[in-house]
Amino acid sequence: MNVAASLSSIATVRFPNCHRCFRSSKTLIPSSSLRIMSQFSSSPSASSAPPMSSNTAAVESKKPPKQPWLIVGLGNPGKKYHSTRHNVGFEMVDAIAEAEGISLSSVSFKALVGKGLIGDVPVIFAKPQTFMNKSGESVGSIVSYYKIPLKQVLVIFDDLDLPFAKLRLLPKGGHGGHNGMRSVIDHFKGSRDFPRLRIGIGRPPGKMDPVNFVLRPFTKQELEELNFTFQDGVEAVRILLLEGFNKSATFVNSAKPLEQCG
Repeated sequence: MNVAASLSSIATVRFPNCHRCFRSSKTLIPSSSLRIMSQFSSSPSASSAPPMSSNTAAVESKKPPKQPWLIVGLGNPGKKYHSTRHNVGFEMVDAIAEAEGISLSSVSFKALVGKGLIGDVPVIFAKPQTFMNKSGESVGSIVSYYKIPLKQVLVIFDDLDLPFAKLRLLPKGGHGGHNGMRSVIDHFKGSRDFPRLRIGIGRPPGKMDPVNFVLRPFTKQELEELNFTFQDGVEAVRILLLEGFNKSATFVNSAKPLEQCG
């Protein structure tokens, strides 16, 4: 049973410091609905479930459980790195999880982890706490434990080569010099065949060392602009899980202005 079927078809997502909003044709699942999930399987209670014939029950019992998606944001742990450019992957995961009513309150596999549903799709959110250069230790362990196919692992990270606040969704690729992605690929035994959502942080000004640039915090104005980017990220992940990669890539990679609230 799809827990979202009886909910309103229109939801508005708001973020702090954002004076605009966007409307999604997809329903966001409140946190109360997520409590039905345990170990990524759920079943209606005997009192609320409609009676089923023995044939129907047999068919239902043969349906394999859906494999979860893993949504990973890359970054560095600790207050020192909060709101820095290198941690924008963390920030995006926080925004998506908050919009879906999922709390990243557990610690396992060297990561902050949250589990829930997006629509009827089980999902695991993870923010590795290993520091960027060893992100693969955490991500590889999660993938191995839950036997998640790499095509269902979305890694979100910062990109110097994209204009600031620009998103790009790709089905696969290399690490592009990003040490976090390099570590993830290494722990996937060299496989690059997993989707990734790149978030542009722009190029360092003048002759500034890129290492120093990625550890700089965002300005207040930049954070406000990123709110719009995070909104697109929320919608992109929802489309990815519920409608497929191609539709999500079209949404992400085609520049469209956000709808303003009336």
